[in-house]
Order: sequence, then C-alpha cells, then structure tokens
Amino acid sequence: MTQRQTLPVLPLRGTVILPGVTNPIAAGRPGTLRAIEAALKGDRLVFAVAQKDNTDEPTPDILYSMGVLARIGQIQRGLGGVQLLLQGEQRATALQYSTTEGYLTAVVLPTEEMRPLDENDAAFEALHKETRERAQELGEKRGLPEEVVHQVLDSVEDPGKFADLVAGYIELPVPEKQGLLETLSVEERLRRVLVHVQRQIGMLEAQEEIKSQVQEELGERQREMFLREQLKAIQKELGDDDQSKEVSELREKLAKLDLPKEARTEVERELGRLERSGRESMEAQVIRTYLEWIAELPWGKRSDDQLDLNNAGTVLDEDHYGLQDVKDRVLEFLAVRQLRARQVAEEVTKTGEFPAARLRGAREDATPTLHPHEGEERITDAAEAKARAMAKGPILLFAGPPGVGKTSIAKSIARSLGRQYVRVALGGARDEADIRGHRRTYVGAMPGRIIQGMKQAGTKNPVFLLDEVDKLGQSFQGDPASALLEVLDPAQNDSFTDHYLGVPFDLSEVLFIATANFIQNIPGPLLDRMEVVEFSGYTEREKAEIAKKYLIPRQLEESGLGDRHVTFADDAVMSVVSQYTRESGVRQLEREIGRAARKVARKIAAGDESDLADSVIDAAEVRELLGRPKVHPERVQESHQVGMATGMYYTPQGGDIMFVEASIRRDAATRPADEEGRRTGPMALILTGQLGDVMKESARAALTYATNNAAALGIPADKLAGASEAHIHVPAGAIPKDGPSAGLAIATAIVSELSGIPVQRDVAMTGEITLRGRALPIGGVKEKVLGAHRAGITTIIIPRRNEADLEDVPAEVRAQLTFHAVDTLSEVLAIALVSEPRPDVKAA
Repeated sequence: MTQRQTLPVLPLRGTVILPGVTNPIAAGRPGTLRAIEAALKGDRLVFAVAQKDNTDEPTPDILYSMGVLARIGQIQRGLGGVQLLLQGEQRATALQYSTTEGYLTAVVLPTEEMRPLDENDAAFEALHKETRERAQELGEKRGLPEEVVHQVLDSVEDPGKFADLVAGYIELPVPEKQGLLETLSVEERLRRVLVHVQRQIGMLEAQEEIKSQVQEELGERQREMFLREQLKAIQKELGDDDQSKEVSELREKLAKLDLPKEARTEVERELGRLERSGRESMEAQVIRTYLEWIAELPWGKRSDDQLDLNNAGTVLDEDHYGLQDVKDRVLEFLAVRQLRARQVAEEVTKTGEFPAARLRGAREDATPTLHPHEGEERITDAAEAKARAMAKGPILLFAGPPGVGKTSIAKSIARSLGRQYVRVALGGARDEADIRGHRRTYVGAMPGRIIQGMKQAGTKNPVFLLDEVDKLGQSFQGDPASALLEVLDPAQNDSFTDHYLGVPFDLSEVLFIATANFIQNIPGPLLDRMEVVEFSGYTEREKAEIAKKYLIPRQLEESGLGDRHVTFADDAVMSVVSQYTRESGVRQLEREIGRAARKVARKIAAGDESDLADSVIDAAEVRELLGRPKVHPERVQESHQVGMATGMYYTPQGGDIMFVEASIRRDAATRPADEEGRRTGPMALILTGQLGDVMKESARAALTYATNNAAALGIPADKLAGASEAHIHVPAGAIPKDGPSAGLAIATAIVSELSGIPVQRDVAMTGEITLRGRALPIGGVKEKVLGAHRAGITTIIIPRRNEADLEDVPAEVRAQLTFHAVDTLSEVLAIALVSEPRPDVKAA
C-alpha cells in the first residue's frame, strides 16, 4: 500500500495500536460507531489513531498525525456499543482530517519503516537478540506460561515487526507508546523497546521483592502465633510451661545473689514485668537480657588475697628484668595495702565489725556530724573488710614510652595477689556510653566497659587495668574522661551507677591501675585522682639481658627452633640492640630477633643444618641474617676540635649525644665603627639545623654572655673585634630539635671558636645557660648519661642541681665515667677546653 486513500477515523482513548498487534476495542461514542459502520460496508479498514486528550468529542486538533491502518476483525454488538478486535497492519500518516456524515475521515498515506543498512551487522544482531531475551524474561515474570511466550515471540522473525509486537504488550503511557509508533528506524525502535522492557523487569522485580517481604512477615507472624498458641495448649495439658519454668529458674538464681536494697527492688519489679509479658514480645527479651546481666555480675563473690610481699617481689622479678624503681614503688603500694588489710581483719575478728566509711576515705568537702557513727554502714565479714582495705588508697598511673612493660607489670600484680586480671583498652573511646553504658530505652543497649569488665572478671575485687587513658577522645556524645572521674574516686565508686543497670554497683574493692604514654594528654581532674609512676625505659645492658632471658627463648620456640640448641652470643645480642633498634622498650628488639630466628629456620628447613643447628650465632652472622645496620648512633669525635662541643639530648626512644658547631665570620668592615675607628656593632647570629624557639633563645643567651664577658673568658680582643657574624649549626638538619639543655654546649662552642682553643673530644655536657652564665638544671639525666656512655664519652658535665639525679644511673655505668657538677660556664670551660696544645687538634 503506497497510495493515498480516504478511510474512516477510529479515535483511541488511552491506548495506541501498533502494526502486527491485535487489540480489543470497546466503542460507544456515536461518531466512532458511524465510522465502524462505514468501514464494515467497505473493506473493513479504518485509520486507528490515538487522542492527545481524553475527551468525548474528538476533533482533528487532538489527534496525532501518525496512526495505524487497522482491519476490523470480530465484532460483538451490545446495548452500550460494540466490542471489536482491531488488527494493526501498517503505519500511516494523516494528510488531512475531515468530517463526513457525522464521523471523522482522513486522507492517509502509508509510511514505510527505515530498515538497517546491514541487518547482518553484529551490533544490530546483538541488539535484536538481547531484546528478544529480555522480552521473554518479561513475559515469564508476568506469569505467562513459558510455552506460550516462546510461541508468540518465535512467530515473528522480522526485527521491526518484533519490536512492534513487544511494544504493543508493554504497559506505557500514551505519549511514550506513540513515540515508539513514530520511530521509523528499526534499530532505534529496538533500542527504545529494550530500555522500556528492562525498566518493566526492574519494576516487576521490586514489586515481587516487596510482596514477598510482606507475605513472609505476615505469614511468619501468623504461623508463629498459631504455633505458639498450640504450644501453650500442649504445655498446659502436660503441666510443663516453659516460660514459667524459665522465669522461676531466673528468680531462683537472682535470689541467691547478695544484692543491695536498691538492686533487689529493681530486680523484683522487672521479674514481675517479665511474668506479665508474653514470651514472644520484644519487651520480654529486653527484660530477660537485663536480668541475666544482673545475675552474671559478681555482687558478692571475691577472690582471697595472697598477702605475701616476698611472693609479690618474686613474681615481679620473674616477669620483668630491671625497672627496679618501678618494682620498689609497686611493692610499697602492695605493702601498705597488705598491712592495712591485716589491721582491718584483726579488728573485725576482735570486735565483730568495722566502719565502712573508714575504708572509703573522707572527702575533703565532707561536713562533720555530731554523731558520726549513727546509721553508717558497718562491715562484719573479715574477707570483705580485707578486700576493701586492699583496694583503698591511690590509683597508680604507669606512664612511659611504649614497650617498657606497663601492661605486663599490671598483670604481674594481679598474679602476685591471686586476683583476677581485667584489661580494658580505652584508646580511641569517644563516647561517655563506653564507660557508663547505654540506657535501656535504646535498641541494642549494653552496659559500659567497666561493668562488662566486672562480668568478665567474675569477682568484685579484680585488678582492673585501664589501658591508654591518655588516648581518650571527646565528641558531641560526651566526654569519657569525665565519666572516669567517678570510677577512680574512692569516695564515690562504691555506688557506681551504670546507665544500663540503673542501680549502684560497688567498685570500691577493685584495684584500678591505668597506663599512659603522655600524661600531658590526660585532663587535670582525672590525673589528680592518680599517682604517676614513671617508666623511663631500659638501658642497652638491660635490653640485652631481657633478650637473653625472655625474648630469644620465646622467638626460638615460635620459630620451631626450640629443640635445635641455637643460641645468640653476647656480642650478637648487643649488635641487634645497638645497630638494629632504637626504642625505649623491647618490642622492635623482639621483632628483629624473631626475624633472625625465622631466617635461621628457613635455612635449616632447606637442608642447610650443618652450619646452623646446635650453633652459636655471633655478631658477624647477625649482619648476614639481618642485613646492614638500620641505626647509626653518634660516636665520640676522633680528635679535639675548635668550635665544636658535644651536647646530650633525650627522646622517648632514649638518650644520645649531638654535636654543636660554631663558626665566626671575621669581616670587620661590615660592622659599624666609632669615632676612634673601633668596630663596635652587634654581632649577627645565624642558626641552622631546624632549631626550635627555646633552643634559639639559648643560642642568643650564650652568644650574649660570651661577647659581654670576653675578657673574663680568655677571648682575645682582636679576635672579638674582627668578628661580624656567628653561625651556630646542629647536624642532622632533617630532625627538629628544641629544648634549653644545649645552652652550655652552644656557649662552649662559641667561646672555643672565638678564642681558638679546642674542646676536648671525650667531654659531653648538658644544662641551660643564663645571661649571667649560670648553669640551670634540666631533665632526662639518666637517659642522657646512658647515651653518652654508649657513644664513648668518658667525662660528663652537668648542672650542680642535677647531681642527685646521678643516683638513677646504674652503678656499673657511673664507675666508668667521670662526672663534674658545675654552677657557671667558667667552670665548664675550665673542664671542657684543652688547657695546652695537643698534636691531635684540628680546626673546625
């Protein structure tokens, strides 16, 4: 059909007919019925075209220009109109609409579709195949039988007709379906049909998922309700009610607990609510969980303390090497508690009671009463009194660098006392609920870390370690450090109330110990409740002993070498300590030993046992196993030098020496002159080596003192007059440096450079300098001395007010060094500068 023809118009409301698709149509409007009758008198062809608006009286303005030439099939007449089947045959375009004998007619021209240039093109075939597969999937998801879907789709091979067939059965709005009708390009029509089909599939899948969820939820609830009713009836007939039995068991378990009055009241109230609520209700689950927490807490169970101080000392010595100051403080801590516990136990045995207030400690703001013993709690159990007395006293805070044994010493304290040990890591905690718990109104509420730790311990007097208290965070959810204030206050923690429990829990018998790396990060009120015990780190000799006694046997066992009799020589251990690690603790040392042990194990496993099995590993073999040294500590200078002094510094990784270099630029013409021609202007100062503000101020003070007291310090006037610029440099420029303790070394280097007298190479010094030349005290003397001794220094100068700190230095180190305590820079120069020329002097 390529000729124009005039056909009756069949306006369609809410639908679009496509070629090759048969649609049932209900017609009842007078104009439409007249058009159908006119078509039946001829060849039964009509021009079926969609309306743009859903109106009863169609006009040419609301009809699309493109429709379908359709043939009327079966027709069934009724009282309200007719029912007929329309078979779309071909696209057509209306050139003109007109009204004839009460119905619309149109002059139409059949429209040909645009075939693809190459129907065998791989992309086009893939598009056709994909559309066919997705259309089949859509049909099956709509519930059509698979055979019917195959029969309908396989009956059409032509891509264009297939696209029209699928588009005819897709539920689309009229404008979108009309757009498919007006798409003449077969390839584009296939692509658009594929998009709509995929969208329909996604919608059906979402509907199916929602439907299944609703059905599952409703079905499971109805089924569960039905089964529970049946179960209740069966249990009632058998006389075996599981819920009542469970509640009875829980009640019996709670009745055996020694609960305080407030807790007992709350438990009875919750038990009554549990009995009244249905077992399957959410409220019953919450109540049951709460009561189980109450039942599992150690309300009255405590472990018996071992009051043997000698045993405690033995345990500490077995578990740790060195740290004698810390061990002494721990033993003093335990001794006071043990004596106090014995005193209280004896008084309870004699008198039968003991005032509980005397064990909690009086608060500073407490108001005295006329009758202090009226109504107060009195303890009659000797074990309870002893346990409370053991917990009374300051809370220890172990502060020091990582890896020095803070956590393990707390564990040793628990072992020496025979108590349970609980560790709670507080690093990164930012929510107050981590300490106090969540209120039961929240879904998934739980007690805080403290109550969880008490449940884990199983006794009410454990050793409770609060690890990393300096790393507590703070957020809009509260400050956990503030929540710890009540926990760590002996005057308040006997009635600690967790938000989840809602009743007081006694923590007064708990022995709290905290650890931290940096005490400056701990809030002041929290730090005020603890007594700080400093862990300064291990010396190299101590590290070597720790490696031989603990680390090497453990790493050999973990590497499968426990039965191979492989040992490390003393020089090998010292090599690992000094050349492969730089730390205050021993964690990296253990890792390096483990690395060496694994390499030995690999060689033995590979069959090379002749050289390694039953052998001693020396320093040379350590170099072969671990590679080149990773740490290069400073060593004493090879000769005396002018303008170079040796200072000492301390970091959390230990102490070491550093060199301070001074150079004077002598260019008198750059300094202003007075009327007599003398150069008198101030000397410029250059500071390099990434020095901090405090260190820069020390350098300025040292230069000012040296220039103002040049005559007294033995600096020739001609050398001072010609000096225009002083340059102070501290090597290792990539490492920031700060602190006042390099003041004496800077001043010594400046005086040496100005006077031309060299500084002795084996002398190291530390101390702050003032504008009057006084030597002020500094910190870290022990670590600095140990670092200097390791570097080969033989003479050390310290401020006189630091002389008492030398008692912390090991005796074997003190015996190998010469110490000079000084008050002024003049005393330092008398010791540090070479008194007469020596052949090994070099100019800086």
